[in-house]
Amino acid sequence: MSLRYHIVQTALMTALVFMAVPAAAEDVLLTLTGAVTNGRVEMTRADFDTMDWHEFSTSTSVTDGRPEFRGVLMRDVLAHAGAEGSSVRATALNDYVVDIPVEDFHRFDVLAALYMDDVPLTPRDKGPVWIVYPRDNHGVLADIRYDMRWVWQLVALHVQ
Repeated sequence: MSLRYHIVQTALMTALVFMAVPAAAEDVLLTLTGAVTNGRVEMTRADFDTMDWHEFSTSTSVTDGRPEFRGVLMRDVLAHAGAEGSSVRATALNDYVVDIPVEDFHRFDVLAALYMDDVPLTPRDKGPVWIVYPRDNHGVLADIRYDMRWVWQLVALHVQ
């Protein structure tokens, strides 16, 4: 086989490895804009690590069984950013956008999940941050309008 073939193969394998590696502590995982401290707050893994972590198992509309999710409460993320608003516009890596009432985060223990079944979430598997509702704990959360608010590959929140 040619040298070019080996170079391409090595480059592809290296890219795949980096895609599966969890983000480093200094990488920005989530950017909050709008009605937040100084108009912009960038959260790294280290920022998440300073917060209280929570976990629960719940069914989802896109996974089998009841995976266990671990992360920080969305209301704590907003408090960390000094957010003052009644809704957030959540944006994903794939440009999916949905408005979510901040009330959801106070009414339910909604997670900014960084782990599913003890495995760090990466962009290949709905991470690095996934908004997860405790669906099995509240019958109302089985409603499709809440399914639309489960934003995976979350990268930005605009507080309004």
